[in-house]
Amino acid sequence: MSIALPKPVADYFAAESRNDAEALARCFADDGVVKDEGQTIKGFAAIKRWIAEAKRKYHHSVQPLEAKDRDGKTVVIGRVSGDFPGSPVNLQHIFAISAGKITSLEIR
Repeated sequence: MSIALPKPVADYFAAESRNDAEALARCFADDGVVKDEGQTIKGFAAIKRWIAEAKRKYHHSVQPLEAKDRDGKTVVIGRVSGDFPGSPVNLQHIFAISAGKITSLEIR
């Protein structure tokens, strides 16, 4: 099943599936922010480090299941599988986008 996603979000999940931390970080605005696991990660270098560390720690993959617009943001429900208790789990990936880049992502 194919899900229609805004280009920066589609690019994010494509980079995530290739384990390409640099390409994933390039999906974000220069001052982009990620909120995940109680942390706030800001900027290209920190986002690149965050995804690389998460991949090493959890060996995870994400399969987007559905997407919807909510309050001006793109909410993607993704099935996250990996080396962590409760795997797999469906998590919300809440993206804000501006000028063709992700400005924020909250995973919960």
